[in-house]
Amino acid sequence: MAKNASFSARPAAALLLPLTLLAAPAFAQTEVKEDSVILQPDKIRDDAPVVAVRIEMPSWSEDNATALLSFIEKVGDEGLFARDYYPDGLAAAILGGDQAALDKAATDRFLLLATHLRDGRTPNAARKQWFMVDSDGDSEPLLSLLTAALGAGTVPETLASLDPVHPDFALLKASLQTAKTPAAANAIRVNMERWRWMPRSLGERYVVSNVPEYLTRVVHGGTIIATHKAVVGKSSTPTPQLNPMATGIIVNPNWTLPRSIINEGIGATIANNPASARRQGYTWTGSGKNLSVVQLPGANNALGVMKMEMLNEHAIYLHDTPSKGAFNAAARAFSHGCIRTERALHFSGLMAVMFAGKSPEEFGEAIASGKTTRFGFDEPFPVYVAYWTMVPDGRGGVKKLADLYGRDAPVVASFAKPGRPTATIIAPEPPPVVPTIPTAARVTTPATSGIY
Repeated sequence: MAKNASFSARPAAALLLPLTLLAAPAFAQTEVKEDSVILQPDKIRDDAPVVAVRIEMPSWSEDNATALLSFIEKVGDEGLFARDYYPDGLAAAILGGDQAALDKAATDRFLLLATHLRDGRTPNAARKQWFMVDSDGDSEPLLSLLTAALGAGTVPETLASLDPVHPDFALLKASLQTAKTPAAANAIRVNMERWRWMPRSLGERYVVSNVPEYLTRVVHGGTIIATHKAVVGKSSTPTPQLNPMATGIIVNPNWTLPRSIINEGIGATIANNPASARRQGYTWTGSGKNLSVVQLPGANNALGVMKMEMLNEHAIYLHDTPSKGAFNAAARAFSHGCIRTERALHFSGLMAVMFAGKSPEEFGEAIASGKTTRFGFDEPFPVYVAYWTMVPDGRGGVKKLADLYGRDAPVVASFAKPGRPTATIIAPEPPPVVPTIPTAARVTTPATSGIY
């Protein structure tokens, strides 16, 4: 399979595990209440690039400025809006004959457009529950790009190079040209935006869960090697978007219950029927508000046989579940925010063998022991918990998914408003005149001799 294959592609490889591990035990179909998501407030402040206001203003030739204007006029192909970059003002500056005015007009527009291409146009306030960290600002500094583009005369090519590299973005971009209605075009723009909110390249190996698609994929060497059904957060406990680093896989995990779930019922069971709580694998210390509860590994454990170790402030992770029936539903939004993973033995075995360097036999022994075992990854890798509502349809086009949490509408609404800002570049001010300091008169006495 081609590197960076589309997420619609079928797995190119499968982990060969001992046959005894491929048949998961028929766990009881119980109500599962795994760790609840810790809802964080949305980011409101726009972290626009910080650009020094007193720099040597880049000098724009007429050719470079005209190339920028041509790119702006066609920027609708990128899912952006030419009006944001005031093409008429740039055209007037090109014809005006004032070099300083042209330098400022072209530089401001380049930096704003490059900001939107690299980081997305959408203000943070419209990016609901979006907490992914995008490091493109470190690898693609805008002023360096601008300087190089002007020197080489490659302004359009430099701007185009900021597109995300994943083929799914290219497919969305191509599909925008054939969108039949404004609503369809906006749906595509929304998802092109979401790709820009992420790192330009996702990396060579990663796990990605697309919440509206109810699927988790494992990518290794740029190729999808496994696809698993997923159960995601219900509308009252939605799964946020984030990209923590995965550091290991834990098999036969303990489950430390959050306070919200203790209060929902197990606290009362411990108080009124402790024997029943023990049969379900619960142990505890304290009482009342100080009650701390842990569920031991076993068939009834809410985390099942595995948990992906991915530390984050939202308490989100991938894990197994004893409620296998949920994977049979078409719409699988049942969890408290975490992502339940189908075929968890295969998933965790893949993690242990491909990413932790263990043999299938070592993994099988750990599972069979019933004891909590951690397999640390040789190199941590990102887990992308994404939210794409337009995805490849497998026939060269795209298809629309249900907007599970209603997160498309705020992005569409933002299209009618100004986008994220970039810092304004102004020409450097001349240094202040150094004042003359009065001093005592200096008198030179003529020498009385020609010899010193």
